Amino acid sequence: MAKVKSKYVCQSCGYETAGYLGRCPECGSWGSFVEEIDTPITKKASDIELIDSMPPMKLDDIEMNSEIRVSTNISEFDRVLGGGIVQGSLVLIAGDPGIGKSTILLQTSGELSKHNKKILYVSAEESASQIKLRAERLEVKSDSLYIYPQTNLELIRKHIEEMKPDLVIVDSIQAIYTSTIQSSAGSVSQIRECCNILMQIAKSKNISIIVIGHVTKEGNIAGPKVLEHMVDTVIQFEGDKTKNYRILRSVKNRFGNTSEVGIFEMGNHGLSEVINPSELFLKEYNQTQTPGSTIIVTSEGTRPLLVEIQALVGTTPYPAPRRIANGVDTGRVLQILAVLEKRIGLNLSKQDVYVNVIGGIDVNEPAADLGIALAIVTCVRDVVFDSHTAIVGEIGLSGEIRAVNHIEKRINEAQKLGFKRIIIPASNEIQEEYKDIKIIKVKRILEAITRGVTN
Repeated sequence: MAKVKSKYVCQSCGYETAGYLGRCPECGSWGSFVEEIDTPITKKASDIELIDSMPPMKLDDIEMNSEIRVSTNISEFDRVLGGGIVQGSLVLIAGDPGIGKSTILLQTSGELSKHNKKILYVSAEESASQIKLRAERLEVKSDSLYIYPQTNLELIRKHIEEMKPDLVIVDSIQAIYTSTIQSSAGSVSQIRECCNILMQIAKSKNISIIVIGHVTKEGNIAGPKVLEHMVDTVIQFEGDKTKNYRILRSVKNRFGNTSEVGIFEMGNHGLSEVINPSELFLKEYNQTQTPGSTIIVTSEGTRPLLVEIQALVGTTPYPAPRRIANGVDTGRVLQILAVLEKRIGLNLSKQDVYVNVIGGIDVNEPAADLGIALAIVTCVRDVVFDSHTAIVGEIGLSGEIRAVNHIEKRINEAQKLGFKRIIIPASNEIQEEYKDIKIIKVKRILEAITRGVTN
C-alpha cells in the first residue's frame, strides 16, 4: 500500500510546505496552515489527449463580438457591474456575514426571471425550505427560478449542462467541493479548483455565474489571492450592520469601471435602491452648523457623493495626544495636521484630534484633504463654516491646493443639492458656466480658510 503523503497549505495565500509552520513566510499570517492530502498525478503528460480548439491567430484576423449584457433591472447593481451581467462572465461577491449578499442575489434572480431568464440558485449552506422562506419575505415569485441545495460540484455541473440556465448563482464558493481533491471544502486547494471549474463552465457554455465568497476577520476575501485574479469581476459588499444602508463596491471589473459603487437601503422586504445617495448622507445635516463640520464632494468611481466631515479637537489628559480617524486614512490626517502646524501656525501638539465621516462611508481619495483641514480649523477656532458651501481639494505639503479629477461632476452634484458655493483648486479648469452656484478658486490653504469661515 502506497504511503499517503500530505502537505501543509496556508489558508490565506496558498503557500505550501512539507511541515507545519506557525507563521507563513509568504504572507506573514499566524496559525493559517492546514494539512491537506497530496493527491498524486495518475496520468503522464504523454497519456493526456490534447484538443486544440483554437489555433494561434493573427491579431488583425481576430473578429470582435460585441459584449452581450443582461440588465438585472436593479440600476444600482447594473452600475457596479458596468451596465449589466456579461454573458459568460464569472462574478465574485464578497462581504461580511449577514450584510445582504444572498438577499441581493435572490432579488436579482427574481427580477431576471420576470424577463423569462432561467436561473439556477445553488445553495450550499441553506436548505430549499430556508431559501423559500426568504423568497416569501422578499416577495420573490417565479416559475423559472430553480433552487438546488447541493455541495458536490460534479452534480452541480451535471445539472448546469442539462438545464442550460442563463444565470447560475453559487452560495457560497467556500462550501462546495470537487471529488478530484481529497481536502475538505473551504480549503485553498478546493476553492482554487472549484473556481477553475466554474470558470471553464462559464466560458465554454457562455453562462453567467455569480459566486458568493466569505471574508476573513480582517475583511479580506477568504481563500488564495489567485481567486480574485481568476474571476472577471470582484464586488465587495460593505456597510455597517447596525445601520440600514449597504454599499456595493466594484474592486475589479474587466467589463467596466473599477471603484464604482451602488447604494442600497436594507428594509423589511430586502434591499431597495438609493437613487440619490448624497441626499441620504446629508439628511441629518443641520443648516445651523456647529464648529468642526464641513461638507466635501468625494468621488466613488464615476459617481460624486456629498458627505459630512466632523472634527473634534480638545485638550488631552494623556502624555501623548490621540489621533483617531474614522472613515478616512489616519496617515492622511496626520499629514494634514503637520501642514496646518507648519503653514498656518496651528499648534495641536497637546490636543486630541478626532475626525469622523458621517454615514459610515470610507473616503480614501486626497480630494477630501481640504474639507478635513477646514473642519479641524473651525473646531479649534470655535467658528462656523458656511453651511451653503461645499469643499473639494487636495493639500500639498507646502500648503498649496492641488487639482482633483471629475471636477465638473462634483460641481453639478453640489448644485443639484442646493449648495450656493463650492471651493475648488485654482488649477482646475472649468469648461461649463454655472449660474446657480458660485465657484471659489483657491491656491493656498490659508486662502480657503479666510474665504470659507464665517464669524
